[in-house]
Amino acid sequence: MIAVAVHPDDESAYQALAEVHDDARWAFGAGFDDPLSGVDTAVPSDVDGPALAAYCLMLGDDALVAAQRLTEWCTRAPELEEEVALANVALDLLGQARLLLARAAAADPAMVPAGGTEVPEDALAYFREQHEFRNVRLCELANGDFAHTVARLLVFSSWRLAAFSRLAGSRDPVLAAIAAKGVKELTYHRDYAARWVVRLGDSTPVARERIERGLAEVWPWVEELYRPSTVESRLAAAGVAVEPPALGSEVDSVLAEVLGRATLAVPDVPPAALVAGRAGRDGVHTEALSYLLAEMQAVARAHPGATW
Repeated sequence: MIAVAVHPDDESAYQALAEVHDDARWAFGAGFDDPLSGVDTAVPSDVDGPALAAYCLMLGDDALVAAQRLTEWCTRAPELEEEVALANVALDLLGQARLLLARAAAADPAMVPAGGTEVPEDALAYFREQHEFRNVRLCELANGDFAHTVARLLVFSSWRLAAFSRLAGSRDPVLAAIAAKGVKELTYHRDYAARWVVRLGDSTPVARERIERGLAEVWPWVEELYRPSTVESRLAAAGVAVEPPALGSEVDSVLAEVLGRATLAVPDVPPAALVAGRAGRDGVHTEALSYLLAEMQAVARAHPGATW
């Protein structure tokens, strides 16, 4: 995970984001105001705690893995301005991941791995194995070129924004508060990616060929975004979560509009195969995730309990 300014006495993401920094800005200007200020963080009595934890873990893992991929662009982006922009998007997603993993740990403490760190969200990030991660596979794919990255960011942010817009009305007040803050951030992420897709599509033949290839590489993983898990369906019926298939028409409409402005066609490619009917939400991942986790978790595992 990317280092963020945390007071030495802070014990979790709830406290870490509580301080207000008057002049600071979180990435694209969402600020550091605590999204959980005044929110009752107790799990509602009629909400299944382990199910809520599993759902928050899914959303948190999506953000954590996507953030890690974006940080790989540091020192490698085509221009300094884009390097800073991608790093800021990663920081936004990391902030979402910390809050969501902290909520998962609070809703079901039994899921937190033992040892290594006393901070629950860090334990979930650094001390789980690959099969315990619940992110969609789109997030973990190895970075291609810059066009591939903005194509993936367009799909991911459009889908996540549609979900968070609905989750802002979740019956879990903590999840609702996290989503309400995330909507502001994800709106900028989507717009940033959309501008680049349009720019590349309506540009030189080389730029157009690259964004077409990037979209074709990303598109097989789109169908998985709308594949519901048992947990998501159950919590959606209880007014806590969002049923993934319900996002399809909105996201497809956004993507069609962006590609239309870029004079690009929707890729005609088959969806990525499932493994015995399972995918990322079931803990089944591509080989790319193992390499990502090895790099992300190496320091924490080599020096468990260390502080710096």
